[in-house]
Amino acid sequence: MKRRGATGIVAASFLLTCAAFALGHEHEGSTGSPETLGRIVFPTSCSAQAQGGFEAGVALLHSFEYDRAARRFEEVSTADPDCAMSYWGSAMSLYHQLWNPPSEADLAAGWQLIQKAESAGRKSPRENAWIEALAAFYKPGSGPIAQRTTRYSEGMQKLHAAFPSDDEASVFYALSVLADAPPTDTELVYSRKAVKILNEVLARRPDHPGVAHYLIHACDNPELAHQGLAAARRYAGIAPSSPHALHMPSHIFTRLGLWNDDIASNLAAIEAARKGSAGAGSRLHPMDFLEYAYLQTGQDDKARAIETDAVSATANGYEHGLEKYFFYVQAQFPALLALETRNWKAAQALQPHPDAGPGQRMITFWAQAIGAGHLRDGAAAKAAVDKFDEDLAAFRKSHPDSPVPPVEVRQNEAHAWLAFAQDDRTSAFELLLAAIEYQDRIGKGEVDLPAREMYADMLLDLNRPAEALQQYRLSLTTDPNRFNGLYGAGRAAETLEQRDVARMYYQQLLANCEQAHAPRRAELLHAGRFMAQLTSAPDPR
Repeated sequence: MKRRGATGIVAASFLLTCAAFALGHEHEGSTGSPETLGRIVFPTSCSAQAQGGFEAGVALLHSFEYDRAARRFEEVSTADPDCAMSYWGSAMSLYHQLWNPPSEADLAAGWQLIQKAESAGRKSPRENAWIEALAAFYKPGSGPIAQRTTRYSEGMQKLHAAFPSDDEASVFYALSVLADAPPTDTELVYSRKAVKILNEVLARRPDHPGVAHYLIHACDNPELAHQGLAAARRYAGIAPSSPHALHMPSHIFTRLGLWNDDIASNLAAIEAARKGSAGAGSRLHPMDFLEYAYLQTGQDDKARAIETDAVSATANGYEHGLEKYFFYVQAQFPALLALETRNWKAAQALQPHPDAGPGQRMITFWAQAIGAGHLRDGAAAKAAVDKFDEDLAAFRKSHPDSPVPPVEVRQNEAHAWLAFAQDDRTSAFELLLAAIEYQDRIGKGEVDLPAREMYADMLLDLNRPAEALQQYRLSLTTDPNRFNGLYGAGRAAETLEQRDVARMYYQQLLANCEQAHAPRRAELLHAGRFMAQLTSAPDPR
């Protein structure tokens, strides 16, 4: 699942239109129960009986419910074997554009489906254009995934230009633009382009699930996050039958530090996934965000419960293409809990799952390095960094198509904490500053730690509170309302005897953590004592 990181790009009409609320069509599910997935208008040459099922499948695609969409398109092609676009839909179900690249088996299966679509008897020139665009992705010998992705996006651009009134072409083209964005796009050119396309459709189709969904993805970065808030507040109402649609608003809520909204969004997604037929990933992905939000609000007991629930999950029942998400969960949830609660010994003691691959093991070794760095344990930090580097090399070798970002942020962070443990401050700062510059442009992963906050932690540990306060302030502009950012800023201001500044940060921290249960974190107890002393102290004036 894609994990990434504002003014001027979203028209005023977008903000006004997003204030409206509209539910989409109800489609009959395979069990006979109604599914509210959003309003889709996608005319085809398929039979009248097949058309409703086809549009329901497209609606599922727009909410990344790929397995459910695949079943729906298979039902359509069984009922109407000459429905060319049903095979296109099945092929699209294998192409998870913002998540994971298709396997070799998926590419082969997708190409077979494209051939079926091409040989089907009933299709219009417009439908031929849809099939041709996707054929550019699946055709054998088309090169690595990045090249295939670009060719598909170019095909969708032609389709969009040839049929400007086809809203589905516009929306799928916008998604292809986001998928084609290289990690070097620090100016967010691709995101801005997608937002522009989607806003043009939004004026006509405020209840379209793909418009709301892809606007959230396009704005999932510090610069554009505020512009995605209206879409975030609407998407769950457009497609409430999709656990992923219920979860997606939390991407923006996390960016903006809206923790109560974040928690509500993910609780709803988890409940829907448990009640429905969704795979394990549909439950565990929102749990990742929920653990993070609980930690930002000092609800450590609930975060620990989420972590325990997540790591006890079995390795079965994951959606197609997300089978390895099990190993991500085994690494991510314990690492997040240890690092956010600043339990450096626990972070240093983490061990990777014995069957995990290099991509998942890197999470554990990264956390080990940070823990060891805080403890000034140079030997342990060195061992963790060496293992991280070894696994990164192995991951790149086994995933030659994966794009390489200009800055490998977690590698820089791990090496920075090694340098810090070895008292090499210059190297530590240089490594973090490179990561900071990159994150300032595209944002950190939604549930990651900010590199700038790490830099501020180092400065405060070195008794440089004025510099630390400046860095905490900057970090809180891109990642607002983070527990450790607010507390760190308060501590730095308190050390500088800037009582009013410390009060501002501590007050916000305590307000965010009103629902924290005993035993409350030591940071909250300290902030509470400071506020009490400030209230009881005589006015020096």
